[in-house]
Amino acid sequence: MHIVAVANQKGGVGKTTTSVNLSFSLARLGKRILLIDLDPQGNAGSALGIENPEQRGIYGALVGQAGVLENALPTGRENLTIIPSDIHLAGAEIEVARMDNHLGRLREILSPLQAETAYDYAILDCPPSLGILMTNALAAANEILVPMQCEYFALEGLSKIVQVLDSIRASGINPDIRIGGILMTMYDARTNLSQQVVEEVRKHFSEVLYQTIIPRTIRLGEAPSFGKAILEYDPRNVGAIAYQSLAVEFLQRKSGAIKFVNALPSPAQ
Repeated sequence: MHIVAVANQKGGVGKTTTSVNLSFSLARLGKRILLIDLDPQGNAGSALGIENPEQRGIYGALVGQAGVLENALPTGRENLTIIPSDIHLAGAEIEVARMDNHLGRLREILSPLQAETAYDYAILDCPPSLGILMTNALAAANEILVPMQCEYFALEGLSKIVQVLDSIRASGINPDIRIGGILMTMYDARTNLSQQVVEEVRKHFSEVLYQTIIPRTIRLGEAPSFGKAILEYDPRNVGAIAYQSLAVEFLQRKSGAIKFVNALPSPAQ
């Protein structure tokens, strides 16, 4: 099982949107996906219409009260399982910090799954902070996917993530963690700003920048309120097409076996 942390300490850049829609798109391509919501806000589950009345989530596994898959829930979509967030996760920052292995707790509980074949990929939806939960995600992941909004302050956020990754490597807990990809989000083809920001990121990070760009579209914002991924809510929308392309490009980077079809972003819809 390959673990991908979708992370950026800045809020509102499309982390949960990307985690949910990339997971759904990969599942539609036949990959077995475990989506893990590490954000106490719990938006990944609600975006898929998952009701969690018993408040089952990753918290129990983090504090040693349950096995990691005991709180996994079916999503009703083929190949897609979720471990949701729950109300107790907000307190995990304090409780996990008290543990001797506080930086590697998530890595420890996920490591048995990496040797199994039940899932192809685990997608970690990280909170918008540089606290214990995100640090644990980076310590557990094989790679990090960084969604970046098409604005000038985006590069500042990326530099901080690079610093955290350097610290994780230096600590020895996950010396192989790398940036697997940078994904530009909320692209508006009508503005020079979006185009200029993409070119600036491409200039400095061309090797890891995804060709796929996620456009700004109101449909991506509407879909979670209906408990649906964008491909379920409006499969012909430019956002749905973009996330399909992202999933294909993601797999192409992993195996080179799938041809990538580029979808150029068009004005917001």
